[in-house]
Amino acid sequence: MRPDLTTRDAEARELMDDPHADARMLARTYGRFGFVNALVSRPGTLYRRDIRPRARRSRPLRILDVGAGGGDLCRLLAWRLRQDGLDAEITALDADERAIRWASAHDGGAGIRYRRALTSELVAAGETYDVVLSNHVLHHLDDAELTTVLSDSVQLITPGGLVSHHDIARSRTAYALFAAATWTISTTLLADSFIREDGLISVRRSHTAAELAAIAPAGWTVRGGVPSRLELRWQGDHARP
Repeated sequence: MRPDLTTRDAEARELMDDPHADARMLARTYGRFGFVNALVSRPGTLYRRDIRPRARRSRPLRILDVGAGGGDLCRLLAWRLRQDGLDAEITALDADERAIRWASAHDGGAGIRYRRALTSELVAAGETYDVVLSNHVLHHLDDAELTTVLSDSVQLITPGGLVSHHDIARSRTAYALFAAATWTISTTLLADSFIREDGLISVRRSHTAAELAAIAPAGWTVRGGVPSRLELRWQGDHARP
């Protein structure tokens, strides 16, 4: 039986967030994120639209990935920038030591800076970035945590910078599509990982565009995308709150 998706299930918890989660399955989950995100998150669009146009040959582009998990998005951006002859200083931030440890061990020469910390710690340290982004993080947060991350994100960007938080748009279609797409590979590519079950929980925990717009402070823009995507966006030319 499919769950009721008319309201957000904020009480549901993803298996990988359990501090006692099976270490082997967690590692396999991190290792499969790149494949899944390439299909559902469209990182190429993010690169072409928002990352490459901001890169300059005069200095490295400073990028912060909040809740970076296994670091697959950071590594992809580093590779694409390098292919285009552009330099970047990319920080993968996550509060989970397990994620940072795995990502650091699988950097593959990308040169990412991996940090276990909260956004508030970076704000306190006075750090700034040209781009602050996240992927599949917003649905993990309660309303207070979301407010903090959004406020911190604005404080962390340089004048003219960009904040771009991407997530799932909750709907029956999103749930059905993910269930169908992962069913055929659940016993092969996704075997011994949390991706299928956690992905379905993620849809239940995610916001709709209207819900996110109602929560977001003034100055933020909510955009929809395909397939079942949301972007919460702040341009640096807005006045800071």
